[in-house]
Amino acid sequence: MATAQETAHTTGTADHAATTERKHNDYGGNPLAHFLTNNPDARLQAFGGELQPGLYRAPKSKFANPAPLGLSAFALTTFVLSLINVGTRGIEHPNLVVAIAYGYGGLVQLLAGMWEMAVGNTFGATALSSYGGFWISFAIILTPGGFEIAETLEAESPAPFLNSFGLYLMGWFIFTTILLICTLRSTVAFFLLFFTLDIAFLLLGIGYLQADASGPQQGCIKGGGYFGLFAAFLAWYNALAGIADNSNSFFVVPVAHFPWSEKGRERRGKLNNTTENAHTA
Repeated sequence: MATAQETAHTTGTADHAATTERKHNDYGGNPLAHFLTNNPDARLQAFGGELQPGLYRAPKSKFANPAPLGLSAFALTTFVLSLINVGTRGIEHPNLVVAIAYGYGGLVQLLAGMWEMAVGNTFGATALSSYGGFWISFAIILTPGGFEIAETLEAESPAPFLNSFGLYLMGWFIFTTILLICTLRSTVAFFLLFFTLDIAFLLLGIGYLQADASGPQQGCIKGGGYFGLFAAFLAWYNALAGIADNSNSFFVVPVAHFPWSEKGRERRGKLNNTTENAHTA
């Protein structure tokens, strides 16, 4: 016959097991928690969400992830300018974008880039700081009556400004191509962001360089606007991938790793091992 002490110990063990079982199966109504419990590899942050083309490395500092802030600032400013470029509601002049470019796309994105520097993300720091500088310089060029850059270049004819602005955009096309090369081993969502942005800069640059007496070539400007809209939504998508976790989201944001990336090869190796074990069994 079991002693009282042994009975209490057995009961305590059973209660502990039941409590543990409840903890493992009680996800508070959040399917994402269940997904992460059974897929520990999914706990790695998406490359796009971290603005990091390499495998994610946890920052040594106590900084939060600054990439979603920078991506969101870039996305909104690009979204508004691209709507104007495609001629939405007959708007022809990007004066409103100047304010957003100074405050959100410029200042906030530049700050996010500096915070990326603090957490040790070289790619994120370079990309966000540079595009923050792009929006500030864009606003300086187009500030009505402020720096008089456009007015000075157009003093005799529109051609000097159009050609200068076209070369300016082509320079950003070259820079974005460099960043695009660094995303080829990351995720599809991350790569598409820089690919669509690269094409947008290219088309806009050509549109201004191929201008005629009536102004920039509207076909290229509208094409660049549409690719800019794609880039804006992809930036928001990657920002969501960096924000969403099991504390605030009910779903995992898919980012689709390239098959030749480190993560893609790792998953393919696991799949092959599983298939071989199944055949062996």
